[in-house]
Amino acid sequence: MRIRAYETRDAVAVTAMLMPVFRAGDTYTIDPEIAPDAALAYWTGPERHVFVVEDDGRLLGTYYVVRNQKGGGSHVCNCGFVTDPQARGKGVARAMLDHALAKARELGFRAMQFNFVVATNTRAIAIWEGAGFEVVGRLPGAFRHPEQGYVDALVMYRAL
Repeated sequence: MRIRAYETRDAVAVTAMLMPVFRAGDTYTIDPEIAPDAALAYWTGPERHVFVVEDDGRLLGTYYVVRNQKGGGSHVCNCGFVTDPQARGKGVARAMLDHALAKARELGFRAMQFNFVVATNTRAIAIWEGAGFEVVGRLPGAFRHPEQGYVDALVMYRAL
């Protein structure tokens, strides 16, 4: 497995990873009806540092690092992660997180914050907590899950 910067030649594969996740509507606050080109534009938007995980020429995951706030909050970054469904359970998410933590430090960030972790996304929460993130806030019923109704969203934070 190798993690490298996103290139425009990755657009089709990254879009193919994003669309099922966004369509499912159970982990991201993205409109499930988002068009593929808009999904890719969101993921690779301005100021985002975007990476992909590659193994034998196949993309297994993608993530981005972006400044969470401007001005006095610009030392804290935020990230988004998507793993190809066929690569789940193979350490791809943890590898992306480790890479993101190192990249965030390299970019000069002092902390990483996940603003809106859906409480039912227990796999992600376990990975983040295992890497030292703490739940610093809970937003009761803030996310409308397509199957479970209104569920909490968590704010998770870790100093770098």
